[in-house]
Amino acid sequence: MIELLNSQLTFRFPEVHKKAVCSIDFQRTLRIPDDNREYPLPPGLGRYPVEHVDDFADQLPDTWRTHGGVFIPMYQSEALWINFSGDYPCAVKIAAGKINAVSGESWSKELSDSPQDYAVIPDQPWLDGFNVSEDFIRQFVAMPLGEGFTAEEQITGEAEHGGLQIIVYPMKH
Repeated sequence: MIELLNSQLTFRFPEVHKKAVCSIDFQRTLRIPDDNREYPLPPGLGRYPVEHVDDFADQLPDTWRTHGGVFIPMYQSEALWINFSGDYPCAVKIAAGKINAVSGESWSKELSDSPQDYAVIPDQPWLDGFNVSEDFIRQFVAMPLGEGFTAEEQITGEAEHGGLQIIVYPMKH
């Protein structure tokens, strides 16, 4: 079961265990230059609002209404990092435009250990952006779909999916 409350997505798995819960929120941060230089982690500037597409259906593109889900209002001048919370071990897969943010590979629903394509919660409390190489990430930023700037377009050459994809698996305890 997935619940949106106070701009936080909460995934509950009561059929696995009463404590099998993972919450995810999206933290606003400064966008750093994408110039291949090293920068300290920018500060968190609070939680982004997360809204149900259905609640704003008359103000959003048709494709959003058809697909459904939630959205995050975000300027191109901003960036975000993803905050995880929960005590029960979960594997969390995050993708943008169906490009896995942990492995850089195409999206699949299955977990992979080679290369690892998921974060383990609670061991990893956040994800700053796309894992480009060891100790190097690119921030999650909002870019217009279809202009060649998204990770999806740069890797696949196509602008088909966009957005964020998230799947959470409770681990056997």
